[in-house]
Amino acid sequence: MRRTEIGYPDRAAERELLSGVDRRILTAKLQPVMSVADFTALQNKATAMHIAPALLDYVQALVESSRRAPQFTGGLSPRAGLGLIAAARAWAFVTGREAVLPEDVQAVLPAVAGHRLKPAQNLSRGAANELLAEWVKSVAIP
Repeated sequence: MRRTEIGYPDRAAERELLSGVDRRILTAKLQPVMSVADFTALQNKATAMHIAPALLDYVQALVESSRRAPQFTGGLSPRAGLGLIAAARAWAFVTGREAVLPEDVQAVLPAVAGHRLKPAQNLSRGAANELLAEWVKSVAIP
């Protein structure tokens, strides 16, 4: 649903990674920090976060605007819109809100939509991120 970049490890961390035990072996030794039932309950709470019709209007305006924006080749799909709503719900839940706000949508939009929107020009990643930020500002919040 989203793309998260963590960059490269520093030299010491990479050396430890390269010389260490296979991560699949380490993963098998991990102990859970919560039960499956508790995790599912948290997921259900995030999914149940209230979204007002005006917020759905905003997400739909973003999706529609992306399809007409000359700065992008192609736009966001309905599936991207669903991902944006799901991520915004999770963000609102984690930050302790009772409902999803436009700020929640804007907070997750770069990770959810940034890799889906291709700039019309060949841009560096930083310039593409700036382009995305400017485009988001151009879409009115209802």
